[in-house]
Amino acid sequence: MIPGSRQLTRQIRRHRRLPGLAALAAVMTLAWTVTACGGGSGEAQPAASGSGSASASGKGSVTLVIGAYSVAKDALQEIMPEFREEWRQKTGQDVKFQESYDASGTQARAIAGGFEADVAVLSMEGDIDKVERAGLIKNDWRSGPNGGMITRSIVVMGTREGNPLGIRDFDDLTKPGVKVLYPNPQTSGGAQWDINALYGAGLKEAEDKTGRKDPAAAKMFLAAVHRNVESMDKSGRASMAAFEYGVGDVIVTYENELLARIAQGVKYDVVTPSRTILIENPAAVVDVNADKHGVRAVADAFVAFLHGEQAQTIFAKAGFRPVAADVAAEWQSSFSQPKELFDIGYLGGWDEVRSTLYSSRGVWYQVQAGQ
Repeated sequence: MIPGSRQLTRQIRRHRRLPGLAALAAVMTLAWTVTACGGGSGEAQPAASGSGSASASGKGSVTLVIGAYSVAKDALQEIMPEFREEWRQKTGQDVKFQESYDASGTQARAIAGGFEADVAVLSMEGDIDKVERAGLIKNDWRSGPNGGMITRSIVVMGTREGNPLGIRDFDDLTKPGVKVLYPNPQTSGGAQWDINALYGAGLKEAEDKTGRKDPAAAKMFLAAVHRNVESMDKSGRASMAAFEYGVGDVIVTYENELLARIAQGVKYDVVTPSRTILIENPAAVVDVNADKHGVRAVADAFVAFLHGEQAQTIFAKAGFRPVAADVAAEWQSSFSQPKELFDIGYLGGWDEVRSTLYSSRGVWYQVQAGQ
């Protein structure tokens, strides 16, 4: 038997009692995407009560459970050993990480449904809000540095090397024969950022032409792009993998996803649209779980570390735009600046976006239905 598998199996059985999608997400999260970081045998550590084997001020080891969206995986796996070493020097205590990576929406539902993550690192604040509404986050997570956000990015387009179709702006995605990829906004926070960017670009274009936002024109623009979509995968990372396998001509995605691939030697062109959205990604301690596991101090310290210079520099190297002002200034020349960069407030904020775009009769579902 794999070391620790009996405890993990008990967790999976417990999650099977959860209803519907939450059960499926939790089982998938625990059974397939959990890995360990931080020495020892590399086995997955159980997220059970008392998983902190010693107090934060004492010796021994402590296990911190991280539930994160898939796009952040590479950066987080570089950050965790740095935090581990800092924590050991400060407290004499070793930190082991149990990690789970999935589409942001799926991850949020898994945590809300019973996956006992101590820290949530998700694609958008609405997914953190799902965990909060489940009663698992008790403190005001937005009151921390940078409003609780740990990274920024923008929505861009990626093309094959040399940009053979001559893609210059979002308008080009509507041309006949152009095969477009973006993930599914029903499961992926990254996809919602993509749809927000396209819809917002439509509003901006109408405003530039007529002096006012025109939701009907923005919907028509989004529908024109969607007619060329060849594939909608579960997550931003899965969509990127499909593009790497040769699916599609253009991918609409996070800037950091493309920059990270290019840094690894993959030959893509990055096209920054003239009008696009600023992405902001949050992290928060899941209070109920962290307190239950006796890891409150280390969970708070890890989230604080994500805002610090060391982690922010690692995020920047991974293609994210830093939120820490000093690191952002140092890396400013590494990122292209669109002509018109808008944020979620331009669309009315997340509550308005969820109602206008993603409700059961919202713009996105009308576009999918061809209405």
